[in-house]
Amino acid sequence: MEKKSFRSNGWFGRKGKDGLIYRSWFKKQGIPADELTGKPIIGICNTWSELTPCNSHFRELAECVKRGVFEAGGYPVEFPVMSLGETMIKPTAMLYRNLASMDVEESIRANPMDAVVLLCGCDKTTPSLVMGACSVNLPTIVVSGGPMLTGKFRNRDISTSDVWRFSEEYRTGRMTDEELSLAESGMCRSDGHCAVMGTASTMACMVESLGISLPQNAAIPAPDAARKVMAHISGREIVKMAKENRCLSDLLTREAFENAIMVNAAIGGSTNFVIHLLAIAGRIGVPLDLSDFDTWSAGIPLIANLQPSGKYFMEDLYYAGGLTAVMNQLLPQLHKDCITANGKTIEQNCMNQPNYNESVIAAVNKPFNPISGIVVLKGNLSVDGAVIKPSAASTHLMQHTGKAVV
Repeated sequence: MEKKSFRSNGWFGRKGKDGLIYRSWFKKQGIPADELTGKPIIGICNTWSELTPCNSHFRELAECVKRGVFEAGGYPVEFPVMSLGETMIKPTAMLYRNLASMDVEESIRANPMDAVVLLCGCDKTTPSLVMGACSVNLPTIVVSGGPMLTGKFRNRDISTSDVWRFSEEYRTGRMTDEELSLAESGMCRSDGHCAVMGTASTMACMVESLGISLPQNAAIPAPDAARKVMAHISGREIVKMAKENRCLSDLLTREAFENAIMVNAAIGGSTNFVIHLLAIAGRIGVPLDLSDFDTWSAGIPLIANLQPSGKYFMEDLYYAGGLTAVMNQLLPQLHKDCITANGKTIEQNCMNQPNYNESVIAAVNKPFNPISGIVVLKGNLSVDGAVIKPSAASTHLMQHTGKAVV
């Protein structure tokens, strides 16, 4: 590929004063000029922060990506953006999602990079990074941080879903300070985001089902060596994407969004999925509205037996075959020809993935729960529509008589 074909050549390939400035200041970092010309410059957008514990291992992941980029003949440049840690930020990280997406967009647009790797994990870091990247529309691949290992408490598996149970038991005196401290010590016992199908895991599944990450990205636990391997391979893949100019708009088609909706219904993903997918569709210019979620979720049963809708954890999903095993079950319903980040179709990525544990991933014709993970309702209490997750509701909550507070 000719040097002029790369966007970064507009910086490093220039003659005169501007070229001198760009190359000289990079040489200040010990980078010779020939590293900056004739090869794609790959941005690594990193949301590492000590105030975002879910993303605390991203420095190491970034190094894995860099090795892959170097290996494939690109040059990696890592840069920070605003990091949104749901566990720490007040009043909510959602308040800053669009601000973070602006940070990502302008950082990519204003700097000499030909493609970008998005390192994201905690809830809002994924949609904000994807939204910002969509607005620039360079070749992009997502590397999620992965879920933490399943928590342990007195020979029980625990995770985020148990926070509210423990809280009520503590408030009513059925749990002591000592017991609560013991649960606290065993809940978050490794790197990674929440171990259940909360928003962070839902977003990781979203990017895989959209085709903007490599297969198996969603469920590999953060401390598993396979997560580092995936980061390395993603570094290789983004160089190929840059050379082939495979941009987000080539992957994020209307059909890809419909696939993501169907997959989300099958895994019982977070209701926040609706908010974020609509925002991503808006950024990339794909028409999508609330009614589409009802249309494409209809007839898709819940087949992933994961908390909070079920019993198991993201770690178990990975051992059972990962999201690719779920999507393999759904292939008859999915748009199989959608192209993904690795240049293969959804069908090619999923068709040979076995299901190793039918207790975790059920068959479509024998679902864990026949009720879809997401339902859109409209009525006099919600004229513009409301999103509910019936699969996560206790049976006694499904019918209620009482005063409506709107």
